Amino acid sequence: MAKDELSEFHLVGTRPLRPDGLDKVTGRARYGADVSMPGMLWGAVVRSPHAHARIVRIDASKAEALPGVKAVVTRADFPEGLTGENWNLQENTMAGERALYDGHAVAAVAATSALRAQEAARLIEVEYEVLPHVIDVDDAIRPDAPVIREGAADATVPEGSPPNVARYIEFGHGDTEAGFAKADLVRARSYKTEATHQGYIEPHACLGQLGADGKGEMWVCTQGQWFIRQMCSSVLGLEAAQLRVTPSEIGGGFGGKTTIFMEPLSLALSRKAGGRPVKIVMTRSEVLRATGPTASASMDVKIGMTKDGMITAADAEFRMQGGAFPGAPVDMALYCAFAPYKLPASRHVGYDVLANRPKCAAYRAPGSPMGAFAVESLIDEMCRELGLDPLDVRLKNAVKEGDRASYGPTFGSIGLVETLEAVKSHPNLELPLGPNQGRGIASGYWFNHSGETSVSLAISEDGTVQVSVGTPDIGGSRASIALMTAETLGIAYEDVRVNVVETGALGVNEPTHGSRATFASGKAAVIAARRAIAEMCRRAAAEWGIDAEAVEWANGAAQPAGPNAGKFPPMGIEEIAAKMGSTGGPISGHHESVPEGVGASFGCHVVDVEVDPETGRTTILRYLVVQDAGRAIHPSYVEGQFQGGAAQGIGWALNEAYVYGQDGRLQNAVFLDYRVPVASDLPMIDTQIVEVPNPGHPFGVRGVGETGITPPLPAIANAIEAAAGVRMRSLPMSPPKVLAAIKAAREG
Repeated sequence: MAKDELSEFHLVGTRPLRPDGLDKVTGRARYGADVSMPGMLWGAVVRSPHAHARIVRIDASKAEALPGVKAVVTRADFPEGLTGENWNLQENTMAGERALYDGHAVAAVAATSALRAQEAARLIEVEYEVLPHVIDVDDAIRPDAPVIREGAADATVPEGSPPNVARYIEFGHGDTEAGFAKADLVRARSYKTEATHQGYIEPHACLGQLGADGKGEMWVCTQGQWFIRQMCSSVLGLEAAQLRVTPSEIGGGFGGKTTIFMEPLSLALSRKAGGRPVKIVMTRSEVLRATGPTASASMDVKIGMTKDGMITAADAEFRMQGGAFPGAPVDMALYCAFAPYKLPASRHVGYDVLANRPKCAAYRAPGSPMGAFAVESLIDEMCRELGLDPLDVRLKNAVKEGDRASYGPTFGSIGLVETLEAVKSHPNLELPLGPNQGRGIASGYWFNHSGETSVSLAISEDGTVQVSVGTPDIGGSRASIALMTAETLGIAYEDVRVNVVETGALGVNEPTHGSRATFASGKAAVIAARRAIAEMCRRAAAEWGIDAEAVEWANGAAQPAGPNAGKFPPMGIEEIAAKMGSTGGPISGHHESVPEGVGASFGCHVVDVEVDPETGRTTILRYLVVQDAGRAIHPSYVEGQFQGGAAQGIGWALNEAYVYGQDGRLQNAVFLDYRVPVASDLPMIDTQIVEVPNPGHPFGVRGVGETGITPPLPAIANAIEAAAGVRMRSLPMSPPKVLAAIKAAREG
C-alpha cells in the first residue's frame, strides 16, 4: 500500500481525539515528578554560586551527621579517565577541579525527605577560589579573555586561534568575490542574539536506583530514553545493558530533554545509599541556571544583490558560545542560514566558543533561528534600500527541487515556492495598517532528521493493534502513528494503541529530536503493519488452499486478488486474529532501520506589529504561519506545532534573554523575571498548511516541529522597522532597546 497507490485516505488528514487527552485532563498521566517507590530517598544538589572558581575543599561532615542523610557524592565518586564528550557530560553533571558557571553542581546529597535533603545540602561546606570569568561570546575570543579550559580546541581550530575557540567550521562554493563584483548593492551587517531557554513547564525530574551489582533502573522525563541510558552509563562507568530506562509523560522538551543534567546523580546517590531509589526534582531556578539553554550568537553577514533582486553571493561568519563546553550549534546555523536561496557563491565560517555559562542543549531547530535572524534581516534591509518587494525577492531566489543547497546537498522534492506563493495570496497581506504599525516577512528552514528507529506491532486476539515505539510523544506522534497504522491496516483509529516503551523492549531509538518522530517511527510502523498484513494474507491463503500471492489486503480484510484466485468471502482482521493460536501463533510486525528519505522543511511567516513610540513596546497584532508539512497526518497537531514555534519565537524576539550580572551570576532565574509570552501577549496565530508530499515517506510526511521557530526573529525585526523606522540588530528587541533606537533616530 504505497503512497501513490492510495487514491484517497480514510483516516490520514482527519482530526480524531488525542489518545493522551483524557489522562492529561484528569491528572492520571504520570510525569517525571509523579513517580515514587517504597523506600525512596530524596536528592538535593549543591551548586556553585560563582561563574568560575577553583574548588579548594568540600566538607560534607555536617551533612553526613544529620539524621536521615543516607549518602553524599562529589566528583570523587565518579570514575576517572573519560575523554571527549563523555568527559564533557561528566564534568557538567558534577564539577571536578573547577566550577565553570553559576549553578554548576559540586555535590549532591540523598536523605529521607526532600526538606532534609535540602537542609543537608546547605550544610555542605565548599571553599572556592574565585577566578576571572567571561560571559559574552565576543569577549570570550579577545586576547586577554580568561581561559575556560586549556587544550579544549579540537583539530579543526587553526593554529593561533584564541584559546576559548573549541571548534572551527568553514565551507562554501563558487567565487564569492566575483559574485559581489556582479552585484549592484553589497551590504555587510552584524547581528547578535542572546541565549534563551526552552521554557518547558515541567522541570527535570528522575528517579534512579542502582545496586552494587551494577544493575539499575531509571524513571525520567526525557525525549530519549536510550540516550539517557548511554550517557548515564558512560558517565558512571556502567554497562548499558544493565541499566533500564523508562520514560514518563513529558511536560515539554523542545530539545532541552535530549541530554543529561542531574540524572546520573540519582544513580550515584542510590549506589552509595545501598541501592535505595533516589528521586531528584529540579526547581525552576535550577532549570534556568544549570540546564541547557540555546547558544548566544554574534554574526557577520554580507550579501550581494542586483537591482532587480537577484542574490549574487553571500558570506557569513558566526560566533556562538555553547557554555563552558564545546557544542554550540554553529554548524547547523550555517547550514540553515542561506538554505532557502539558490546562491551562485557562498562562504560560511563558524566558531564554537567557550564561555562561563551552562552547557547548551538543543532548542527547536538548534542554530537555525539565529542564522535566519541575521540573513533574513539583511535581505529585508537590502530590499528596502532597493525598493523591492521582500516576498517577490524571496520567490525569485527560492530553491527548488534539483537545486544545490548552500551547504552542499541537492534538494529533492521541496515546497518552498509553494509556501511563498501561498503567503502571497493570503488575505492577511491585504489587511490595512495604521500609524506606528508595520508588517514583516521572513523565511525559515530545517533539514529534519532520521536516526536509529525500532518499532514493533502486535495484533491482539480481538483484532485490535498495539504499536510499541521508542520515541516519546512531545508533539502528537502517538496520534499520528495510530492514524498511519490504522490507515495501512484498514481498521478504526480507536483500534490502535501506541505505547512509548522502555529501553528493554526495543532496539535502540534515537530521541524525539530533529523533527524525526512522526517521520521515522511512523514510517517504521507502516512497514511493520505491512509485514503483519503479509502474514495475515499468508494465513488466509493457507486456510483457502491457495498461494499467498493470490491474496490481497483491502478494508481490513484478506481477500482473493482476483476471480482466478477463487471465490472466498473476505477474512477480516478479527477473524484471523481470533484463531491465530491454531494457525501458527502470534501475529506481529517489526521494523528497525535508519530510515532514508527525510524531507526538508521550509516555512514563511508574516507578522503585523504596532510599536508604541513613547515606550518602545511592541504589540503583535496578527501572525501568520505558512509551512510545508509534506502531508498533515493530524492537521490539528500540525497547526499546534506551527503556533507553538511562532509563540516561542515571539518570546525570543521580544523579551527572553539570559541576564548576567557583573559577577557572572544569572539575574533572572525564575519565570517572573525570565519573561516567556503568556496568552495576553499573543494574538490568534493563523496557520496555513502547505502539502508537497515527501516521496521518502509512505504518506508523504515531513517533520514540522522545528521550522516554525526559525522565521519569527527576523520577521518581527522586519516588522518593527516597517512600524518604527528603526532596524534592530540585537535580541531581544525589548521596549528599552527599541525606545533607545527610536530616540537615537530622532536625534540623528
